[in-house]
Amino acid sequence: MSLNRWPKCVLKGEKIMEEILRQDISQVQSSIVTLSVTAVALALLPVICVVWWRRRCGKSASFVPVFIGAAGFLLSARVLELGVHMVCIVWDNPVSRFINGSTPVYVLYGACMAGIFEECGRYVVIRFLMKKNKNRESMVMYGIGHGGAEVWAISLMSIVSLLAVATMLQGQGIEGTLPFLGVTGDSPESIVGPVAAAISSAANFGAVSGVMAVLERMGAMAVHISLTVVVAYGIVKGQRRYLPLAILAHAAGDLLPALYQRGAVSILVTELWLWLWAILLMIWARKLYQKRWSPIF
Repeated sequence: MSLNRWPKCVLKGEKIMEEILRQDISQVQSSIVTLSVTAVALALLPVICVVWWRRRCGKSASFVPVFIGAAGFLLSARVLELGVHMVCIVWDNPVSRFINGSTPVYVLYGACMAGIFEECGRYVVIRFLMKKNKNRESMVMYGIGHGGAEVWAISLMSIVSLLAVATMLQGQGIEGTLPFLGVTGDSPESIVGPVAAAISSAANFGAVSGVMAVLERMGAMAVHISLTVVVAYGIVKGQRRYLPLAILAHAAGDLLPALYQRGAVSILVTELWLWLWAILLMIWARKLYQKRWSPIF
């Protein structure tokens, strides 16, 4: 693909394309290995959690809540919440321009929406669809299903996409890969920019990135399991304050990830915050888990 054949009216996109062609992909074979290992680790993470908890608790930890939790995540986060994001973030309208134009508003919106949709969804599902599996052990299974669905639907799919790009880069080179990714000489910057980022990530995905991806998902699953216990405890004891507390806790955990998306904090700070918050939530959830639930469950 020759740069001199591209229309001169897309100068900025042309510069980005030139940067793509200059990228070093000599490490792509190593990236393929690392991406493959990371994909396998992410795929097995929820399975390992389910098997371990079942062996620990026996038949009191039913498998059914795993699937209910996964369905709850997909409905609340990937259907309802994502639908709101399309209107408020993705589509061009006065609301999206207002939110995207202000970092504080964007961070507040992102943190609150995740907390409201996922925790309210968790509350509704546990209260109305978990009538046959209302024990503490099954609530942990529900949390594993919720967090596991997030691992597979978001993180694993992202890694698999990068693996596909890396495999194409190895076989076809950059110039051969670009057409498969929908990039041509007259592609606008809105298309070329994300493709450039994907190629760079796929060609330079190292062991550190793989480890951080897995650790980040482990922390997120710990958060989901903990918040499931918190919400469930509130339902069991008839104490309404636990739902808003769970929403606030979820929103607080998402503050730094939202800031990271705006380039305000580093990935390392974000990961450290996630794990700190996960540990605090696990301590809280463990105290609630150890209380007497049996009179109502």
